[in-house]
Amino acid sequence: MRNRCIKFSLLLLLAFGLVSYTIPAWIGDPIELKIPKNWPKPTYDFSRNPLTKEGVELGRRLFYDPFLSRNDMISCSNCHLSFTAFTHVDHALSHGIEDRIGTRNSPALMNLAWGRHFMWDGAIDHLDFQALAPIAHPAEMDNSIEKVVQKIQSKPVYKELFFNAFGDSTVSGERLLKALSQFELTLISANSKYDRMILGQDTFTDQEQNGYRLFQKSCASCHTEPLFTNLGFERNGLPIDTTLNDYGRMKITKQPPDSLKFKVPTLRNIEFSYPYMHDGRFKKLREVVNHYAQTTALERKIDLSPNEKVDLVAFLLTLSDKAFLFNPDFSFPRF
Repeated sequence: MRNRCIKFSLLLLLAFGLVSYTIPAWIGDPIELKIPKNWPKPTYDFSRNPLTKEGVELGRRLFYDPFLSRNDMISCSNCHLSFTAFTHVDHALSHGIEDRIGTRNSPALMNLAWGRHFMWDGAIDHLDFQALAPIAHPAEMDNSIEKVVQKIQSKPVYKELFFNAFGDSTVSGERLLKALSQFELTLISANSKYDRMILGQDTFTDQEQNGYRLFQKSCASCHTEPLFTNLGFERNGLPIDTTLNDYGRMKITKQPPDSLKFKVPTLRNIEFSYPYMHDGRFKKLREVVNHYAQTTALERKIDLSPNEKVDLVAFLLTLSDKAFLFNPDFSFPRF
């Protein structure tokens, strides 16, 4: 039902001209996204939504504005906190409007310019449409893009912000979604100890180096460097939660081979993005490592000794990027 609602919302957007994918005629102060050295080319098409200082500022304001929800109480940042890798850490499943409980753990947001699918089941295949899902979901913002546009139009401050970003003060669904994308595209995390080691600017301890070796041997096929995700969908070996009955990717494709496959999350900033897995069932990183070392539900079990588990966790901690987590450009703006 949720996916049908999203598709219906997209049709409405197209029908009313809220999404046209025309190249913007107005260009403000351009921002050149700094692609980390030796990283692949981003998949996002910036020619259709060029980054500007004004567009990013507008997107940041919208990201933190609870006006997007039906009752003006829930913003994107409620589930995506900047200092916890843009996810939540105080509960397993996302909480939304009127404290309604969602069905999945909120994903961490970073390096989205390289994303091909979004959401745990890949229900959204373009970043510009992703915000439609939480806006429309009854357990998240419980709103519609049309109503959000009407509410934003009523706030005088946004007239100036939309003018600065797009050359006139017209508020539309297309512009709102593209502005959100612009802000989210700037959320690049590439300044961890691991990154400095790769660039020859830092060195691993013996324990971290052994953990890195174990990671490359046992984990890298799914959590591929440098993004630490293969951007695909895999089984995590967990038994299904009979309360949630979440079959993952199969919900979208309707193909039995996709049963219990979920999008492979990035491991960057994993120290700060607990709880873990699609349903948040693990609170500690060591619990995740123990799961993969014990599960028989996957094709190959990861054989690790107690000391190797500690070393692997030590390596995973080198993926923490505090410059990203506490970047003032990503934090709550002044309203």
